[in-house]
Amino acid sequence: MARTTPSRPADIVAVFPELAPLARQTVRLHPRSGMPTAYDSSVGGPLLWPADEPWPVCTEEHCSWVLPTSLGGVRRSRQLRAVAGRRPQQPGAGTLTPEERELLAAIEQTHEWTDEPNALLPVAQLYMRDVPGLRGPEGTDVLQVLWCPLDHTEHFMPKARLVWRSSQAVEVLLASPPEPVHVDHMGNYVPEPCALHPEVVTEYPAPYELDDELRERIWDWGSRVKAVAEPDHPYPDEHEAYYQYELSVAPGWKVGGWEPWSFSDPRRIPCRTCKVPMVPLLTIASGEWDAGNHSWIPVEDQVSLAEPHGKRPSNDPRVRIPRENMQIYICPVSFDHPHAENMQ
Repeated sequence: MARTTPSRPADIVAVFPELAPLARQTVRLHPRSGMPTAYDSSVGGPLLWPADEPWPVCTEEHCSWVLPTSLGGVRRSRQLRAVAGRRPQQPGAGTLTPEERELLAAIEQTHEWTDEPNALLPVAQLYMRDVPGLRGPEGTDVLQVLWCPLDHTEHFMPKARLVWRSSQAVEVLLASPPEPVHVDHMGNYVPEPCALHPEVVTEYPAPYELDDELRERIWDWGSRVKAVAEPDHPYPDEHEAYYQYELSVAPGWKVGGWEPWSFSDPRRIPCRTCKVPMVPLLTIASGEWDAGNHSWIPVEDQVSLAEPHGKRPSNDPRVRIPRENMQIYICPVSFDHPHAENMQ
């Protein structure tokens, strides 16, 4: 099923024409639980990987103060919680039985660090035919993103690897890719298999990308508009964030577009090779919506949310980034230059 982002609740360019030149197209990926194959675009699905090409591993230093767990342990834990969540619940009772809690504790305590290299885990596979505007090195038609599913000491987040390839050059698939020995303790970096429903939308810079004068005028306007629309809002100080949450940067997994600056001030990320400012390639998100940005919920999902027991797919991949989003940047000069990562 396609996903359709509703029209924005206000025409921000009509109010502030100076934003028009700053518009960017982004592709919201809308990952939803599915069974993608190696021949599909996906999040957390199998990769089109040649049988004769070595699978990448991580040998870098990991944050060691939190014990890891195993990939199998994360999967067993998720299955157990899913089964428990489908049972009728008694008022005041937890979803897990004492036996299930004991089993979960045992799963979490039976894994220890080893020194062997950690196989990378598939994060996303994007066929250019499915993602408007996505371009790679000449002769390639698919982007594959893998990462080591542990926090790394440099940036306290996973370490990603980008692979651009030609699907036509892959003759024999790798049947059983290696799996990581270690994943993060909570399984936050283990994406569940999801099909994608790409959609092109227009977005505008986050507030702190704007000059001070324009930003203040937008904040004042947002406060006035929301005060009229929501006079009984319990936190009226949040009204000035109207532009930030509802009219600027699209939430969720996406390709291209603007950066979702929030926890730190905007900054340009220079290419380590040529010093040219890098551009956003992929945003990996902890969810597609939250309490503050419901207007971005696709029309098709709003129908489900309105049902008493409807599916609530704001984070089907089950990925959780400590600061909500991880962005991967590439150099606009050369695909051979190393990519960069930033957490927001």
